[in-house]
Amino acid sequence: MSDQYPPQNPYGQEPAQNPYGQQSGQNPYGQQPQYGQPAPTGPNGEPPLWAPWYGISFPNAIKRFFKKYVRFDGRASRSEFWWWYLANVIVTGVLYAIYGIGAGTSQYQTVSTTYGSTSTMTSPSALFVIGGILLLLWGLATIIPNLALAWRRLHDANFAGPFIFLGLIPVVGGLILLVLYLLPSKPEGARFDQPQRG
Repeated sequence: MSDQYPPQNPYGQEPAQNPYGQQSGQNPYGQQPQYGQPAPTGPNGEPPLWAPWYGISFPNAIKRFFKKYVRFDGRASRSEFWWWYLANVIVTGVLYAIYGIGAGTSQYQTVSTTYGSTSTMTSPSALFVIGGILLLLWGLATIIPNLALAWRRLHDANFAGPFIFLGLIPVVGGLILLVLYLLPSKPEGARFDQPQRG
């Protein structure tokens, strides 16, 4: 008997019709898949720039950081964020080492005052000047993209980007941000994606 009649919804209701002619499961207006569905990947297995790249390698995280230089939309996975953070610490550490060696090899003169004696640099070494210039250039070149990456990392944990301003709270602000950066990805963070930007 069940083979003779088509299955019906409970209570004799007709199935709801979609007024836009979409098939079930399709997203309107060509939008990205909804929460919990993976982003499409290209022929090399790399997700598009608007999507987070989970499990990214160290070299790819560095390349992706510069590709998404000032993009505040979308999300950044924990691996994208922390691999770049490691690279930034290494580069900054090397530049500070050059700067420090330059400071150590510069010429100083001791000056006596009524409060004691102080050493004053009279002739800075070339390494000191070069290290200082490189540190300044690196800081200027990465300040906006570092903010953008942190903004996207907050999106991936389903927090709005302006949560980054919690870092301005004295003493505890940095700790709060550290906890937020360590949080796992949440599929609801897909609301910050903008696939139309590519």
